[in-house]
Amino acid sequence: MDFSLNVWPIALVSLAMIVAAIIDGWKLKVPNALTFPLIISGWILGLLNTFQILPDSGIGGIGGSLTATLLGFALIFPVYAIGGMGAGDVKMQMGFGAWVGAYYSFGQAQYIVLIAFCWGAIIGGIIAFFMILFRRQISTNILNTREILSDLATKSVDETEQKAAARKPRMHLLPYGIPLCLGFLGYLAYLHLYLQIPLPVYPIQ
Repeated sequence: MDFSLNVWPIALVSLAMIVAAIIDGWKLKVPNALTFPLIISGWILGLLNTFQILPDSGIGGIGGSLTATLLGFALIFPVYAIGGMGAGDVKMQMGFGAWVGAYYSFGQAQYIVLIAFCWGAIIGGIIAFFMILFRRQISTNILNTREILSDLATKSVDETEQKAAARKPRMHLLPYGIPLCLGFLGYLAYLHLYLQIPLPVYPIQ
């Protein structure tokens, strides 16, 4: 692998994602004390890279960092709105987007956020499937799914969020920070370790 630039930003955000996943698995929430600094520091890195103040810290900028943050929010907010995950998971993904957008070039970063989220969603779906089988509550989950789909089709965002909050106590929650982390880190490893694509510049496939 050709490490043309210093990889410390990716190492740091990867460590933050691992810590967030561990906390989410332990306490079923990701604290603001971790997610907010992650988001803001990613924007600061993007700003520094825009003005080429910090050497060997990536080829992105503040524009890429902000748009990747917003993309991360847009992808995950619908799942949050139906009660599928907590607000900490949303901010966790936004933090990942902020750092990826600051490190990779514009377009490449957004592509990584999109595909890594898809990987995380697939992993989360597999984990949730086996959780349902293990707990033998298939009929309950079918009922919850029908309610969610009905709410999405007939109710406003605020009403959907209220119904999701009311439904939450009777649901077995999946700490979604874990599949998100696995999806993010797994996709980065796939790009740079398996495909041997140089950091941070690579052709989008």
